[in-house]
Amino acid sequence: MKNKKIILTILIILILLTGIYFSESFAARRLLYYGSRNSDVSLLQRKLSQWGYYRGWIDGVYGRDTWLAVRNFQRRNGLRVDGIVGPETWAALGFSYQSVAVASSNVTRNDEVELIARLIHAEARGEPYEGQVSVASVLLNRVESASFPNSISGVIYQPLAFESVSNGQFNLRPTNENVRAARSAVNGWDPTYGALFFWNPSKPVNEWIWSRNIIRTIGSHIFAR
Repeated sequence: MKNKKIILTILIILILLTGIYFSESFAARRLLYYGSRNSDVSLLQRKLSQWGYYRGWIDGVYGRDTWLAVRNFQRRNGLRVDGIVGPETWAALGFSYQSVAVASSNVTRNDEVELIARLIHAEARGEPYEGQVSVASVLLNRVESASFPNSISGVIYQPLAFESVSNGQFNLRPTNENVRAARSAVNGWDPTYGALFFWNPSKPVNEWIWSRNIIRTIGSHIFAR
């Protein structure tokens, strides 16, 4: 009788472990990016930690250490190095590509809009609507330029690109107006006519920026190529 109980206990443990494995491997996973906070981030951190890419806390917070680990993983596995954990990165981590693709196919655009809106809120809070759209347009123009990273997250997190990323302002929640401005830019409105740079002349800036071809001034910002 005692042996039967032991065997039964072992079988239950194996079933539970198998269930955890399949739920982690095949359940739909959400798109993750810098600032995400959920159980999928914890799963991501555990997997990257097991493979030697991540050495931080398993805290479910997608911060700089996690972002760097993801980019390193993407680079070593021949993936697009953008720090965003989408279908391809999830698949490379050993999770179901199909499930992830279904789960994220309708939200990728929305998540990118949120990233853009966060940058608008951080860089153009208090600016007129056109000025907010213009900041988003600079971001999108950089993605299209060969001189900058080819993804929204890559441009945003490019070292020293935006002070609001390093000082934490980027992590603040955007307003509904910021989101609308982001969508206006994504839908093609570019009040800057192709600008790649913007700055506030009332604040300290590198003298080099004044050598750029100034296009126009909108609100408190100068926009240039």
